[in-house]
Amino acid sequence: MLAFLGTLLLGYLALATLLIALGLALNALLGATPGFAAWDEGINDWLAAHRTTTLEHASWIGSTLAGGVVIPAVIGLFLLVFLPQRHWRLAAFVLFVVAVESATYRVTTLVVHRDRPTVHRLESLPADASFPSGHTAASLALYGGLALLLASWARTRATWLLAALVVLLVPAFVAWSRMYRGMHHLTDSLAGVLVGIGALCVTVFAARVAGATAERRDGFESGA
Repeated sequence: MLAFLGTLLLGYLALATLLIALGLALNALLGATPGFAAWDEGINDWLAAHRTTTLEHASWIGSTLAGGVVIPAVIGLFLLVFLPQRHWRLAAFVLFVVAVESATYRVTTLVVHRDRPTVHRLESLPADASFPSGHTAASLALYGGLALLLASWARTRATWLLAALVVLLVPAFVAWSRMYRGMHHLTDSLAGVLVGIGALCVTVFAARVAGATAERRDGFESGA
């Protein structure tokens, strides 16, 4: 467990440092290149100009899917499945992949201040916490992680295809929803994708380090 937590902490620190550096660099780039900033903002302008009641409802679904109520509920559901069966590593993976993502998002928004799009926003959240998209990151970390767990367990072409579709489509839907609702720019959503992928990589690597450490320890004990 110590090997897992230690590796996880180091990976989180590296990921958070990368995102903060990326966010500061993006702010500098936007300030130095008005054309790029206008292009990034223009995507939200176009989406806001083409809002419809049906699409607003769809964007609410996409946002809620990766929101502060559904994500904890999904984590709790899978913990109730894994823990009674003593699948400790699976439970730890589901819990900590979102913990790494969430912690990276939180610390980045504390350091990197970027205003949300200037369009009318459909939600009330801090106006200077646009970078990165936490919803996009959470959707990729949790649903992508669960899809990969399913594919690794089943090991069939169909489940790998399903996992690929989930990894691609769910975060894309969430990212579109957040931009449609005026909460994030495209660059914020792309940064959220990076956070989600980073959280997955960090957690998978930590799990493998913990597994290798446990095997080594068991080998020493059996040899003794």
